[in-house]
Amino acid sequence: METKKELTVSAIENGTVIDHIPTTALFQVIHILGLENYKEEVLIGNNLDSKKIDHKGIIKIKNKHFSKEEISRIALVAPYATIINIENYSVVDKFQTEVPEHIERFVKCANPKCITNAEAVPTKFDVVDKENLKLKCHYCEKFTTKETLTFIR
Repeated sequence: METKKELTVSAIENGTVIDHIPTTALFQVIHILGLENYKEEVLIGNNLDSKKIDHKGIIKIKNKHFSKEEISRIALVAPYATIINIENYSVVDKFQTEVPEHIERFVKCANPKCITNAEAVPTKFDVVDKENLKLKCHYCEKFTTKETLTFIR
């Protein structure tokens, strides 16, 4: 008789679970949220089986809830991730990330000659292609893509 072994990760009392992160984006999500310096419990799983996507990453963050801007950051690299807010061990909110129509202040323009890279001008972009991630700069009208995406801390 074969016994099934399973590793159980404890539930969090308060905090956030980010589920269905593409495995290729997991460590990028950790970095853009600054979780490598977070002082509370952070649980990370990678290359886990998933019914929704082939393989996934998951992050559980104790005592942390994310702002709208932080969720927009997640959406740019993990557009179909699920955000689950937990309070007193219960799910209080659950939703899928969505790439916003406009992005301000947290993505760097890929054009080195753009005014935002030379002066203290906050960046502004229109999202022209959510599926392939193509951002058009409000100032220089050049495009920033998934391949040239750099976050501003």
